[in-house]
Amino acid sequence: MTFKLGEVVIEDTFAEAFPMYATRLLITASTRRWAYIAALKATGFGTSVIASPGECDIEALVAPNITPDQRPGAYIQIYHSDLASLKLVTLTRVGQCILTCPTTALFDGLPKIKRKMSIGKAIAKFGDGFEREDVLYGRRVWRIPVMEGEFIIEESVGVLRSVAGGNILILAKSQEAGLKAAERAVKAIKKYVRGVITPFPGGIVRSGSKVGSLKYPKLRATTNHLYCPTLRGVVKDSKIPEGVSSVYEIVINGLRKEYVLRAMGVAIKAAVQVPGVVMISAGNYGGKLGPYHLYLKEALEVVKDVDVKLD
Repeated sequence: MTFKLGEVVIEDTFAEAFPMYATRLLITASTRRWAYIAALKATGFGTSVIASPGECDIEALVAPNITPDQRPGAYIQIYHSDLASLKLVTLTRVGQCILTCPTTALFDGLPKIKRKMSIGKAIAKFGDGFEREDVLYGRRVWRIPVMEGEFIIEESVGVLRSVAGGNILILAKSQEAGLKAAERAVKAIKKYVRGVITPFPGGIVRSGSKVGSLKYPKLRATTNHLYCPTLRGVVKDSKIPEGVSSVYEIVINGLRKEYVLRAMGVAIKAAVQVPGVVMISAGNYGGKLGPYHLYLKEALEVVKDVDVKLD
């Protein structure tokens, strides 16, 4: 079944998402540029746990008036399927990419969450015994001596049971139209939604996958052949309508299910504004992937009063 939003067909289907653990870190620095550099480095190679060490991305850059030390900041989110792996990947990214970056400090981005993960004490050992505990800005921190001066890191950070793998598929007449629509969708998410990330390059996936393989049984994921335009007419039950030559996917992880639904909704409303977009759909795998069924119709209902404007 389908319905329309403007001139674009919306498939009445759902994105199949799954539970993961997530943490949210607040990086601050002397300037917005250095906060961004640290956040960018700390979230590299964070697309999918299929092969990368944790899914992660920059959520937002934030103004000094909302950070503990009154400096420019950036929120990043890190996701993994189990707590031990989440802690390991968080420690690795903090130790290699934030501790090393000029002028940075690190704070809990989920201060109201009761469930905490200790990371400060482990990182503080870099101080080789010269580190010390303190309370700054009403938070328990470690002060680690470094050549520049000090690295301040909060002792523990919040952890949530979160939702990963929310998505939309943009089916377009051309690669140019599809990419423009995908770019606008990601821009809308950044503008209108907090508490989510889009972990793939630029927030966009050109190589959407399915669970498992038709030919190679050891592979966890392979190309979503039903949505490959070059295979239309080659594979049985192709999902590519006539006239579609390119498909892009936006994958969304969020701290809460409602955040992911909102992000899907604004992404759809942004994408359908681009001429050449034929259809919006979503990826689901018959229950093989996860328990969360995020319907496109529900996502649009959540944002029915949001006037998505990007220009």
